Amino acid sequence: MTALGVSLLRGAVTSPFKRAGGPGATLPTGRAVLPAAPAAPAPLAAYRTLCGFTDPETLPLTYPHVLGFPLAMRLMTERSFPLPVLGLVHTWIEITAHRPPRPEDRLELTVYAAELTSHRRGTEVTMVTEARCAGETVWESRSGYLSRHAAAGGTAARSRGTTVRAGTPAVAAETAPPDAPAAGAGLPAVAEWRLPGDLGRRYGAVSGDRNPIHLHPLTARLFGFPRHLAHGMWTVARCLAEAETGAGTGTGTGTRPGTGAGTDTGAKDRARIRSVRAEFKAPVLLPATVTYAAAGDAFLLRGGDRVHLTGTVVRER
Repeated sequence: MTALGVSLLRGAVTSPFKRAGGPGATLPTGRAVLPAAPAAPAPLAAYRTLCGFTDPETLPLTYPHVLGFPLAMRLMTERSFPLPVLGLVHTWIEITAHRPPRPEDRLELTVYAAELTSHRRGTEVTMVTEARCAGETVWESRSGYLSRHAAAGGTAARSRGTTVRAGTPAVAAETAPPDAPAAGAGLPAVAEWRLPGDLGRRYGAVSGDRNPIHLHPLTARLFGFPRHLAHGMWTVARCLAEAETGAGTGTGTGTRPGTGAGTDTGAKDRARIRSVRAEFKAPVLLPATVTYAAAGDAFLLRGGDRVHLTGTVVRER
C-alpha cells in the first residue's frame, strides 16, 4: 500500500473520533518533508499527457502540489490534527512559481498546516506546500480545506470568527473568508471537453490520489454522491494546460466553437503562467461534458449552467 493509501486508511479510522469546531482547537506545529530529488520521468510524462501539458522543459505548475499531497494527507490524518479528514472539501488553491521548476531540479518539499479559520459553513484549514531547490524557494501553494459543521449553539458559523495559527492561541478575525461568487459566468467558451468515466481512475494512477469518491459509482455512493467525481486538481491542471498552450491536447479534449479541434495560433505568444488562484464551486460527476471558458486572465469550467471552477492567472511580464 502506498503512503497516501495508508493515510487514507488512517483517516477513515480516526475521523469518527474528531469533532470539528470544538473550543480550543489547535493545529500541530510539525512539518512533513520530502527529501530533495528530481521528478521521476515516467510518472511526470503520464501526468503531462493526461492533463494536456506540452512544455518538456518545465514542470507543470500544479505538479509539485501532486508530489506534496501525500505529505499533506499524512499531516491531516494524524491524531493531533483537529479536523476529521473524511468529509473535508477542497475549496480553493493558490500556486506561485517564483521561477519555473525544471524536471531535473532536486526539489525538497515541505508541507505544514498554517491556520484554522472560521467559515460560515464550518472551519477551514490552510495547508501550505513549499518547494526548494538548493535552499531557494522556487514554488509554493496554499490550499483551503473546509470541514462543514454547525457552530456552537447549533447554528451555522457567523461572519465574525477566529483564526488559529499553528502553535498559537486563537486570535480574533475580522471575517471568515466568504465563498467567492461564480464570477466570470459570462466568459466566452473556448473548448468543450468530454470527460470519460474512467478519468478518476486514470488520474488516481498518475497522481496517487485514489480517494474512493473518484474511482467508481459504487464507492462514491458510499459517501453520498450519485456518481464518482473528477479530481478537482485535474480540472485545475487541465484548465492551466489549455491556458498555456491552447492546443487542446490530453484527456478531456474536444472541439473549439467555430474552429473544430484545431490549434491556437497565438499559443507561442502567450507569456508563461506564474501563478494561479482557483475556487472549486461544484463537483464534476463522471462521465461529463464540460466547457472551458476564458478571457484575459480569468477562466472557468462549467457544465451547462453549473459552474464547477473559477480562476485567475498571473503571467510573467
